[in-house]
Amino acid sequence: MTKQHRYLPLTPTDRQEMLEVIGVSEIEALLTDIPAEVRLTTALDIPEALSELELTKQMSSLAAKNISTNEASLFLGAGTYDHFIPSVVNHVLLRSEFMTAYVPYQPEASQGELQALFEFQSMVCELTGMDVANSSLYDAFTSLGEACNLAIGHTKKGRILMSEAVHPQAREVVDTYAYGMEYDVETIGLKDLSTDLESLKTQIDDDTAAVVVQYPNFFGSIEDLKEIKSLLEGKKALLIVVANPLALALLEAPGNLGADIVVGDMQPLGIPMSYGGPHCGYFAAKKAYMRKLPSRIVGETVDSDGKRGYVMTLQTREQHIRREKATSNMSSNQALFALGSAVFMTAIGKEGIREMAEQNLSKAHYLSRNLKEAGFEILSNNNFFNEFVVKFAKPVVEVNKQLLAHNIIGGYDVSELLATENAMLICVTEKRTKAEIDQLVKCLVEVAN
Repeated sequence: MTKQHRYLPLTPTDRQEMLEVIGVSEIEALLTDIPAEVRLTTALDIPEALSELELTKQMSSLAAKNISTNEASLFLGAGTYDHFIPSVVNHVLLRSEFMTAYVPYQPEASQGELQALFEFQSMVCELTGMDVANSSLYDAFTSLGEACNLAIGHTKKGRILMSEAVHPQAREVVDTYAYGMEYDVETIGLKDLSTDLESLKTQIDDDTAAVVVQYPNFFGSIEDLKEIKSLLEGKKALLIVVANPLALALLEAPGNLGADIVVGDMQPLGIPMSYGGPHCGYFAAKKAYMRKLPSRIVGETVDSDGKRGYVMTLQTREQHIRREKATSNMSSNQALFALGSAVFMTAIGKEGIREMAEQNLSKAHYLSRNLKEAGFEILSNNNFFNEFVVKFAKPVVEVNKQLLAHNIIGGYDVSELLATENAMLICVTEKRTKAEIDQLVKCLVEVAN
């Protein structure tokens, strides 16, 4: 007899009863419409099912091969970061009314979730300095793709200028969006690990729909948004900024420096690394683009008794309006993780987020100074947040392998991106202690020279 999974109570008797109800004697009778030549005639070559005890042991054995941040010091960033998350975040997310909730189409039954998403939008607006934000997207990269599409549709132009200092995976996602929407994406080169403003001056023209920069950029450097915005005067091109929300606790809000659209990832604020995902993208913009934002916006209203209430509104998606008038086919979001970020920001407060950002800044600069004093070449200038680039005498893959032997997870290899040898992007968050940082310097002196 075939083993039955205890969580899927489909016994042979259950199966036979269902077949009798629909009037057939065996499952094969349901497959007659599939041509015999394309049907599998032999058993699948898969091992026998395991019992729960056997499966638990096997999965535990596989999991034991991984190294977590509980066992090793992590200095890897490049888009996913190891930040402190208060326990209250997970406790709220695991509540069944949030964990199992679907899209809150019925506001009368979803006021808690709708209010949480409304607060999430409000906090994103405060961080970014923008007028309006949606209730999340999948991640920063899809948010950026949607922002570029919005710029193309709004300006009726055909070209996006994107800094080479934008995350390389984000640039790949935008290339995919651009292919489908049939517009061009042109790269702005680098100068000292930041966007080359002289190149931008020569590249921008009347067909430029938007200029895209990251803040801080992929290499950790802080772009001069005010100067970049000044270069767009008279061109009617939008300024799209991909911003780390944690860094915005210290840096001037992009909206105050002329940004038209600000997107990014909420992962630094309350979302675990989880091997790189899932994350939670945010999308904020000026009021002029409010009706063109992708996904959903939660709005505040009053009910028939005059009491405050929340509803979904401005859903400009093909699912809700005429397809040809839709601004996006983005039909979902990351409501659960948006809630997690809202709980995180509420739990640690404005001062807590600022202190967290200050620790990232000061600890990263502490490591940079110590590495420089130890004789390493720092390719970044002092204008960086919590990531910077250092050059070694050996290949990064070799350095990381030796660091791992000391229970240290090293940085990201950016040698190919910078067309140079042995360049590592190192990240330091508030979770790294002085002892861990000092140990990294000591080990790099031993293994990287």
